[in-house]
Amino acid sequence: MSKTAQSEGALETRGIEQVPDHERTARTRELFPTWVGANISVLLLTMGASLVVAYHLDIWQALVVAAVAPVVSYGLVGLIGIAGKRGGAPGMALSRAVFGQRGNLLPGSLIWVARWGWETINAVTGAYAVLTILDIVFGIHGNSVLDMVTLLAFVVATFAISGLGIGAVQKCNKYATYVFGVFSVLVLVYLAAHTDWSKVLDHGAGSTAAVITGIGMIAAGGVSWIPTAPDFTRYLPRTASSKAIVGTSVGGAGIVVLPMVLMGAVMAVSTPDLASATDPVSFLGEILPTWIAVPYLLIALIGMLLINSMSMYSAGFTAQTLGFKVPRHWAVSVNAVISLVFGGVLMLVATSFMGSFIAFLSLLAVAFSAWVGVFGADMLRRTEYDGAAMADTTRSSAYWYKGGFSPAAVASWAIGLVGGLLFTTSDWFTGPLAKNNVIGEYGLGWVATIVISGLLYLALPRPAVVRPAQGDPESAEGSEESETVAVSSMAI
Repeated sequence: MSKTAQSEGALETRGIEQVPDHERTARTRELFPTWVGANISVLLLTMGASLVVAYHLDIWQALVVAAVAPVVSYGLVGLIGIAGKRGGAPGMALSRAVFGQRGNLLPGSLIWVARWGWETINAVTGAYAVLTILDIVFGIHGNSVLDMVTLLAFVVATFAISGLGIGAVQKCNKYATYVFGVFSVLVLVYLAAHTDWSKVLDHGAGSTAAVITGIGMIAAGGVSWIPTAPDFTRYLPRTASSKAIVGTSVGGAGIVVLPMVLMGAVMAVSTPDLASATDPVSFLGEILPTWIAVPYLLIALIGMLLINSMSMYSAGFTAQTLGFKVPRHWAVSVNAVISLVFGGVLMLVATSFMGSFIAFLSLLAVAFSAWVGVFGADMLRRTEYDGAAMADTTRSSAYWYKGGFSPAAVASWAIGLVGGLLFTTSDWFTGPLAKNNVIGEYGLGWVATIVISGLLYLALPRPAVVRPAQGDPESAEGSEESETVAVSSMAI
């Protein structure tokens, strides 16, 4: 990374503006620990348990789900991440080129609000990890006051890391990757030695529909990272390998998702109530010996801190694109306060953490996917992003389009969002078309959203990119931006 932009441990001051070429000295291999850190979460264990308990899959079907899901979701993360090296700016800033300066406020607002929920889930899980450690080591049992104290401590730590910027986040991810790998091996060895494998292998197989639904559920978690992918590739040089961006994204996530989902599936055999537990963390203290459980919980706590730090880091950019005129590190504080409030409500009120999480995840994925479909389709025809036009939020911007909106992009996003919700089912919401069809049966509402919004955007005519006449910054007349329209530009 460039010493100018982000010396290790220093405060990153750059916001949503385009990174100049001389500062873009990052390497694609740095993305590997980034996406490892983004998945160090005990929630993957509980989701793996859900495959066995809720979807009735056997261990081999769980293996298929655990292998395919990160390829699908983080393959998309890597593909959208290519836009970061092309434009040198965060995802929601690049999005202005697609939706228009005003039009971008629509998906930006929804993604920002959806990220509140994701950060709340992570904060609560981290707080539960602290509570479990206090219970195992010191015999201190949780109560309402202690719950809120641990939640506050977690959110403050998250704010500190994300506020420092990408240098601090990536440095933490690097060391967490090594430590997590060591203790994951210990847990795997312990489970291999103490699991009743005859019981695991004798578990009956589930339906094909359940396998596809499981893939959709696990992949939905990765989908939430897609709009933020350019945030972590914007310091890459324009010549960085697109194949390497996709490969390191899939590899970093897969090396965590695969074993953790499988561990959860195995654990569910001895702890079938894991998938419906109010607390998604304390079961580790029951299944694992203290000498493994405590360090592993500490690693899980660090992992949740890193995940939330990455999320809040990107949320700061989103807030800036929505018009918050504050430095990035202060924009992060808005999400920190929101996750603290919502997290307190979830810890004090929710009766089934996993049930709430799965319901939230299904709706969250649809909210992100509508943007993904339009932005991804736009990448097929766009190889460059005008930094000056992205930064100019007035009528003089080349990305002003019609009244600040790109009609094709906004319409495709809105129709894709509504269409996806029609095919989505969860404990909180069930679309009218979610039953009696394969999409609803397979829980692929978010996939339908991407397909609908993407194909519609490709079919609709895009507005001309205009530039103001010289000496007349308010003029909407000018020449159309030259672009190479080639599907092959997405080739990796």
